[in-house]
Amino acid sequence: MSNTPLLDQIHDARDVRNLRRRDLEQLCAEVRQCLIDTVSKTAGHLASGLGVVELTVALHYVYNTPQDKIIWDVGHQAYPHKILTGHRKELATIRQKDGLHAFIWRGETEYDVLSTGHASTSIGSALGLALANKALGKDDRTVAVIGDGSLSGGMAFEGLNHAGSFDDLNLLVILNDNEMSISENVGSLAQGLAHVLANPHYAKLVEGGKKVLEKLPAVRDFAMRAQEHVKGMVMPGTLFEEFGFNYIGPVDGHDVVRLVSILQNIKEMSGLQFLHVVTRKGKGYAPAENDPICYHGVPTFDPQTGVHPTPKPADLSFSARFGKWLCDRAAVDNKLVGITPAMRIGSAMQEFSEKFKDRFYDVAIAEQHALVLASGLAAGGMYPVVAIYSSFLQRAFDSIIHDIAIQDLPITLAIDRAGVVGPDGPTHQGAFDIAYLRCVPNMTVLAPADLYDLYVMLNTARNLGHPCAVRYPRCNGLNHDKEVGLDEVMELKSKVVLKGSKVLVITVGPLLYEVHDYCKEQGFTLIDLRVIKPLDTKTILDSLEGHSLVVTLEDGCIKGGIGEEIAALLSGKVKTVTLGLEDKFLMEGTRKEILDEEKLNLEGLKEVIAKEGL
Repeated sequence: MSNTPLLDQIHDARDVRNLRRRDLEQLCAEVRQCLIDTVSKTAGHLASGLGVVELTVALHYVYNTPQDKIIWDVGHQAYPHKILTGHRKELATIRQKDGLHAFIWRGETEYDVLSTGHASTSIGSALGLALANKALGKDDRTVAVIGDGSLSGGMAFEGLNHAGSFDDLNLLVILNDNEMSISENVGSLAQGLAHVLANPHYAKLVEGGKKVLEKLPAVRDFAMRAQEHVKGMVMPGTLFEEFGFNYIGPVDGHDVVRLVSILQNIKEMSGLQFLHVVTRKGKGYAPAENDPICYHGVPTFDPQTGVHPTPKPADLSFSARFGKWLCDRAAVDNKLVGITPAMRIGSAMQEFSEKFKDRFYDVAIAEQHALVLASGLAAGGMYPVVAIYSSFLQRAFDSIIHDIAIQDLPITLAIDRAGVVGPDGPTHQGAFDIAYLRCVPNMTVLAPADLYDLYVMLNTARNLGHPCAVRYPRCNGLNHDKEVGLDEVMELKSKVVLKGSKVLVITVGPLLYEVHDYCKEQGFTLIDLRVIKPLDTKTILDSLEGHSLVVTLEDGCIKGGIGEEIAALLSGKVKTVTLGLEDKFLMEGTRKEILDEEKLNLEGLKEVIAKEGL
């Protein structure tokens, strides 16, 4: 007999609405168990999804999805949504090549109208959908579900601010407060008030009172201030009401029956509504509740015993080497400050944040602010190092130009996850940083092939006195045991690794080691580019004699990449073939799978050389 009898009946969200209300708690338990059972076998995001099971069920029970639209911010919390919208079986393929997308993907189902991989976009997107409904005369409802981490992003407040300018628009914003960062009050008084505030009769009473007192403005203003003060004494929503929303909450996000009741009331109300729902990451699975950070993204594990730390070999990743350099440098450089937009652990800044608390700034999910903050610190005499993922740096491109490069400030961008990243899919691949950085004046861009070079390049960036980006991939690197000190720097030149003839191969980053042995066997010349900008044209031109073919390999997009600049430099001199990431978005898969598919490997180089008959 199936242990998920209700979930077995759910083929898409319409089936949820066929259940009796008293069955919803059981459905939530089955969805939660399905999530644990599946992710424990496949790896993936767990704690966030466990926290929104009841909210997801309630939303699909009350709203007429997919005609009514739910916009999730971000996709970490959308696994239960995927389970209820027809992807229960496919969940076992999530974050894998040709499998289910890691986050919400437009068109994956009819329920998914917008892709959401980066944070803080839901309110603006939902506002746009609501305005489209209004323009087309539709009565469909629109709901944005935003996590409190995403609410720290400026775009979320821009969306709230703009929404507040419309007094005849139906839009519900749900704050999934899963860290209790806004309010810890989910007691009976707050719960009771939430029901009152979500009651359409209450809303009509308030509006009716306003009309009655229109001819007595002094009394009307006094009554409105009194109402706001009473709500403000027990509720944290004054800020959202200033944006023009009717605040409701905080509400227990794990009481599915109460959620359904409140959402049904809200659905009958017109105008801008803001529902504050308090949830617990990892809800229903004790290990995840106790350690939501550990269970945010998990490897495969046994649900009976949980994720157990196992002895790990030395961390040989580029990220770890950056973290070591940061601590080493900070110990002798009291002007160094480290900045991250909510990626302290991912960017290997944990040790730095503990040892140098007064020089560590986590600005939350606010990438543009991270760079603006760095500009102020640099102008004030400090040396900021901003550790940021390549795909997240895209969100702050204006600040790269306006706040850093134009002002020629000595700031280092430590760009993690550059190039091919892997299972998180197209929103997280670092394919574009070479193209979008090499066009910016005053910017130096470096790319290490191994861990030794990363350390040296970070030293070099510190001494440069100008903006410098050091890009490195999400993988392990070589030469971790090569002696290196804080005084070792490099000239801004490329490095001729092998001197040969016929074919000149130029590589960016760790791709050097992918082709090194083959080039040596074939007697080819091999150059480690190292400096993407300014391009070391002299070393390349001086190496041309005796070669009939140049091949460039870069783990970035071909269009706008450094290979194109090299090809332009060598036009009319020697045939040049550029290998890189094709003009498309890279889907989920391991780093190796994607590199192999893109022929950005040894086989790709061999194919080019064979085609040229060399």
